[in-house]
Amino acid sequence: MRTVGLGIAFDELKQGDVFRTINRTITEADLVNFINATGMIEMIFTDATFSDRHGAIKGGRPVPGALVYCFCEGLLVQGTMQMTGLAMLETTMRMTGPTNVGDTIHCVVEVLSVRETSKPGRGIVKTRNKAVNQKGETVLEYDVARMVAGAAQRDASV
Repeated sequence: MRTVGLGIAFDELKQGDVFRTINRTITEADLVNFINATGMIEMIFTDATFSDRHGAIKGGRPVPGALVYCFCEGLLVQGTMQMTGLAMLETTMRMTGPTNVGDTIHCVVEVLSVRETSKPGRGIVKTRNKAVNQKGETVLEYDVARMVAGAAQRDASV
């Protein structure tokens, strides 16, 4: 019987592959829960009047870039890493635009490189991930290297 929801194995990817996740709308509850859980209790996130009076981002209720990154990672875990994600090795991140409560994001992934490790059944996959909002604007971009299981290892685990 086929098991649905399994991740993408390193040996199922090749340089140049591009795919996207499903959408996720960021709610006020998401903002409040995230800043409270992380301790990012900053006025830009806790005072609804702050941004219009003092902030660089006008016309919305901004959310931390870290929340956008975490939501992208969550969307990717749900759709690409079950039973295949072994380790995050490195990441570099750039915020390229504001994200506000009410924005809807998805993650676009471009595979930059894939190589097998010296230990069989594992590979290193490097990707460029972009958080894209409902207007088609990239608001966050990050490059990441991950250790990923091969198809045989993933399928033997189910």
